[in-house]
Amino acid sequence: MASVNSAYHDASGWSAAVLWAPLRAVGRFVVLLAEAHSQARALHRLSQRSDHELSAKGLTRDGEIRRIMGASATL
Repeated sequence: MASVNSAYHDASGWSAAVLWAPLRAVGRFVVLLAEAHSQARALHRLSQRSDHELSAKGLTRDGEIRRIMGASATL
C-alpha cells in the first residue's frame, strides 16, 4: 500500500480541514433532519392504515416499522 505525505506543515496548526469541519458538521446535521422528517412522515402514513389493510397487502405493522426505521428500529 502506498501513502503520500506532504512535506509542508503549517507551524500554527491551522489547515483547511479545521476551517471546513464546522460546515461538515452542519451538513451532517441537515441530512439527519431530512432523514428523520421522511421517516416521521412514513410512520404517520403507516399509523393511518389499519391492520386489515396491511394484511391484505401481505404486510405486518412490525415489518413495516423495521423497513422504515432501518437499523435504528432495533434500538
